[in-house]
Amino acid sequence: MTTRVIILNGGSSSGKSGLVRCLQAVLPDPWLTFGCDSFVEALPARMLASDAGITFAADGGVSVGPGFMALQAAWMEGVVAMARAGARVIIDDVFLGGAESQQRWRKHLGDLDVLWVGVRCESEVAAGREIARGDRAAGMAALQADMVHEGVLYDLEVDTTYTESVVCARTIAGQVG
Repeated sequence: MTTRVIILNGGSSSGKSGLVRCLQAVLPDPWLTFGCDSFVEALPARMLASDAGITFAADGGVSVGPGFMALQAAWMEGVVAMARAGARVIIDDVFLGGAESQQRWRKHLGDLDVLWVGVRCESEVAAGREIARGDRAAGMAALQADMVHEGVLYDLEVDTTYTESVVCARTIAGQVG
């Protein structure tokens, strides 16, 4: 089977965005990329800081409500439809619900060939990246570093703590069928 979808799961500031750009450069075929950050940016303003939408706590915690979940399901279905139509797709996500988040993706993906990739980064390093970015609540990276991987099953894991994104991308590309 030919891999149609690569799903990268890792905490905030783990290096997924840089890894995605490197993957697009090293993979021989064109791959589209979609991420949870762009999904959140696409939400109407009234869903930001709303119990029905998404809230970001001062300590870096993230909570999502029923409106968010409904729109996320539609977004997932749309991304999967592109893969079914022939596009190769890389998804950059943060599994706030661990294994439950992976199950939601599995439900939408059905029989598509998917490469599941865990993107790890030591929490102290991710926290430093978070400070350098300046666009995340302090503490988010540390809170998510391990939580997002709980109960999630991967085909491959990479660690961006001290390994360059392009090296991790080549490792992932070597697993794409």
